[in-house]
Amino acid sequence: MPVEVTPRRREGSTASKSQQAYEILHARITGGDLAPGYRLVLSSLAADLGVSTVPVREAVRRLEAEGLVTFEKNVGAKVAAVDTTLYLHTMQTLAVIEGAATALAAPLLSPEDVAEARELNRALRDCLEDFDPRRFTELNNRFHAVLYDRCPNPHILDLVHRGWNRLNAIRSSSFQHIPGRAHRSVEEHDVLLDLIGERAEPRRVEDAARAHRMATLNAYLEAAGQPPSLI
Repeated sequence: MPVEVTPRRREGSTASKSQQAYEILHARITGGDLAPGYRLVLSSLAADLGVSTVPVREAVRRLEAEGLVTFEKNVGAKVAAVDTTLYLHTMQTLAVIEGAATALAAPLLSPEDVAEARELNRALRDCLEDFDPRRFTELNNRFHAVLYDRCPNPHILDLVHRGWNRLNAIRSSSFQHIPGRAHRSVEEHDVLLDLIGERAEPRRVEDAARAHRMATLNAYLEAAGQPPSLI
């Protein structure tokens, strides 16, 4: 009886090119290289990526399904605007759960963990001299991950990770919109690290972590002409 053989996908197939186009465009959008409102001309993107328009069209459709791209009649595909309401809700949630995770993790941080966080904050301070919001955001994410990743409650930690993933999905490099906030953020990191280093009461650590997240949110809302969050 003949054995049915499923053809192997060849490298360079339309599917693999579509995946590559998707990954490149996703990174450019979430990283801020393609700003909200930027028109995505398929032929131009195809030429830039060295592929035909077919895989680019498939990639753009995936990005549309994820909310990163919108289609307008007589205009075509555009990079979607950041949803301020979704950002507000995500940051409010993170302020609560990340504050709790950081407080729970604080007693479990080793001297090496604290030293790593301080080194990351030094790198953040150095980044202020020739400000690069994308680089600053990457370092900032790593800094906070060091502080909350030892949280012993897996459910809280899972919610924190979901919140950060949602921020990445909506391209919330806040510091791109409020670069002045970056200086104050680094100073608040020092305060938080000092509290952790002196083994302060968990409630003080939680309050500092929550206030830090809310300060970023309210600076963003102010820049967008929105009222501050009351959480």
